[in-house]
Amino acid sequence: MPTQINTDSLKKAEASTTLAKSMITQAIEQSAANPQLAEEALKQASQEIAQAQTMVSQVQSTIQTQQAQQQQQQKESK
Repeated sequence: MPTQINTDSLKKAEASTTLAKSMITQAIEQSAANPQLAEEALKQASQEIAQAQTMVSQVQSTIQTQQAQQQQQQKESK
């Protein structure tokens, strides 16, 4: 049985990183005119990046678990 990847989680992670990139761009553009807005944008970007990292880690963990189960099944069937 092939390893299954949760593409929904990866798509959400991708969306979070896209949003974070937009917020970082906003922070750069606002840094001189409105430092407070730039700081808030960076905080939000940081949260989005953390959320994306969590989702990717969960997918990686699931893949590793599936692979370990497959290896165990192969050993048992020999």
